[in-house]
Amino acid sequence: MSGPAGGGAADELFTPEEIEAARVMFAHEAAFVMGAVAMEGLPPPDMPEVAFAGRSNVGKSSLINGLVGRKGLARASTEPGRTREVNFFLLDGRLRLVDLPGYGFARVSRTTAKKFQNLGRDYLRGRPNLKRVYLLIDARHGLKEPDTEALDALDTAAVSYQIVLTKADKIKASEAAATVERTLKAIAKRPAAFPRVLATSAEKGTGLPELRAEIVAAAFA
Repeated sequence: MSGPAGGGAADELFTPEEIEAARVMFAHEAAFVMGAVAMEGLPPPDMPEVAFAGRSNVGKSSLINGLVGRKGLARASTEPGRTREVNFFLLDGRLRLVDLPGYGFARVSRTTAKKFQNLGRDYLRGRPNLKRVYLLIDARHGLKEPDTEALDALDTAAVSYQIVLTKADKIKASEAAATVERTLKAIAKRPAAFPRVLATSAEKGTGLPELRAEIVAAAFA
């Protein structure tokens, strides 16, 4: 997909030097650290963290792998709802990327699903070093009811979040741009929403340079 990476002219807000610096950082070593099943099992809050949240089939693992240029870092599953831990990845020895449990389509009992989804909510409320959450939305579908519930939870937790559209290569550039605009209008009055939306494709690499720059800016501002 060609065209703009997202709303708010994200590509114009970062200089070529900033885009390159972010690329270099994400090209450094990235490694899985741990998966936590309870708050007491989290690593100490001793460095910046950014987290990725979204529906179970939205492509979180693919996006994380695309950002760091490694296919197998975050494990993508053909079984939606498999991620039941808060997974931590260390980038360049100074930033943690956090993969939160997905919501929706979980092939587990309601009790089990509630348990790991509550773990994600507890993390959002209780992590002082969390700099931003990237809420992933399928560009083909836009915001749905379960996503709105996630937005409400993020606003309640008062955590800065930014919406990232995934799989934008599956639709026309004009359709992706229209989804960006609709999404911007939908979040305009939400207190914790960051006022830019990025359209990305992990498969094609669209929007990933801008997202890397957004992450670096948020984590080290």
